[in-house]
Amino acid sequence: MRHIFWAGDSTVATNKASTYPQTGIGQAFDRFTAMDVCVCNRAVNGRSTKSFIDESRLAPIYDEITKGDFLFIQFGHNDEKKNDPSRYTDPHGEFIVNLGKYVNVARNKGAYPVFITSVERRLFDENGNLKPSEHTEYVKGMKEAALEFDVPVVDLFTMSRDFLTKTGDEASKKYYMNLAPGEAVWAPEGKIDNSHLKYEGAMLYAGMIAKGLRELGGVYASLLADDELNKETTNIEING
Repeated sequence: MRHIFWAGDSTVATNKASTYPQTGIGQAFDRFTAMDVCVCNRAVNGRSTKSFIDESRLAPIYDEITKGDFLFIQFGHNDEKKNDPSRYTDPHGEFIVNLGKYVNVARNKGAYPVFITSVERRLFDENGNLKPSEHTEYVKGMKEAALEFDVPVVDLFTMSRDFLTKTGDEASKKYYMNLAPGEAVWAPEGKIDNSHLKYEGAMLYAGMIAKGLRELGGVYASLLADDELNKETTNIEING
């Protein structure tokens, strides 16, 4: 059995019934994997590359990951929080240094690291145009780290941003959380949560990651179920 260990934030994390219908990308990803692949989703809400390490959440992955496994590394949303020193990292400094620590965990155990850029937030202006992204410098930083550490990248940011641009403000709402009064604290009551995903959104973006892995080929493509349904699912929403 091969394992995908996933380090990330709330856009990736597994949810329980108490937060339904919120669904993380890592929670949905096993719909796309081969029968010999097990997803070990260690993503936690609100974490950055820094706080995930500081809270000793990377160390257990090091203890469990083995040769031939994979470490998917997907951060950015919380590294951006300048007003929170426990989470903030400079996108071209500490963020890259931290990403290198995740790479070392994988490679020291004979596993394969994979960088996955942040999924885009659903933020449109009054004219229905997708706003400039807060993720941009962190996407650049992750790509810089990919070159420095020779790690493959699945560019979910670009794929998700292209999708939102094509789909538009109203039609894209069904993929993101719709909050009922008192349901959550990260958005005003009754408003769309533009960061967190419903099951439909988790499946959509998990499919994009599967598409990226298929394009990488080799051992990365071998993680995916080799059937026509999955191949179609990874393209249906992206290509329309």
